[in-house]
Amino acid sequence: MLRLITDFDGPIIDVSERYYQVYKLCLEKTRRRDQQVKQLTKAEFWKLKRARISEKKIGMISGLDELQAQEFAQLRRETVHTQPYFEYDRLASGAITALEEVQRAGIDLAVMTMRRVRELEFAFEQHDLGRFFPKNRCYCLSNDYVKTRDVDDKPLLMERALVELPPAYETWMVGDTEADIVTAKKHGVKVMAVLCGIRDRTQLEKYEPDLIVNNLQEAVDILLYEFLPQVG
Repeated sequence: MLRLITDFDGPIIDVSERYYQVYKLCLEKTRRRDQQVKQLTKAEFWKLKRARISEKKIGMISGLDELQAQEFAQLRRETVHTQPYFEYDRLASGAITALEEVQRAGIDLAVMTMRRVRELEFAFEQHDLGRFFPKNRCYCLSNDYVKTRDVDDKPLLMERALVELPPAYETWMVGDTEADIVTAKKHGVKVMAVLCGIRDRTQLEKYEPDLIVNNLQEAVDILLYEFLPQVG
């Protein structure tokens, strides 16, 4: 059995609009009433996020002073993973087609994400994604889990998955951050990093994934034509 373990935000869900809306909200809430700030365009903001520029630095680039920028960063952390902002999430281009191809090919499919149960279930309902991921193929955080760092928390999910899932002759992970690459490598799983998420190529290359691809569809194509036994 060939298995694909995919991250959720990035390969499947485009979070850029949620992050941008929260950026605008936090900038407006943090600035003084008479203060002129420079609201970044979505393209400018997302380029900084993908390059791992800190929230504080993004605040200062937008015209906040250092103290305000600290407040801006804290407010952003408290807001970005809350309702109603999850409603801004959109399906990543081509993600549904890629998932349907995985199902048709009989590849075992699991999702592994730093979302909490309620956050993942909301997205499943919003975008009709539950059809791809039965509960025994969903690895996420409990609603009361106290997060530390993704690079520490996500390997624990992978550890559990590798114990619980049936054997596979080959397992690949697809993700868009350093946490995905670190997680896969720690457990001897091959990993493809996608460029459609929250990290740019320069950031992904630092962690040396097995492959860097544009999106989930490209990752699935590689699995279908290079790692799935061909009939005939």
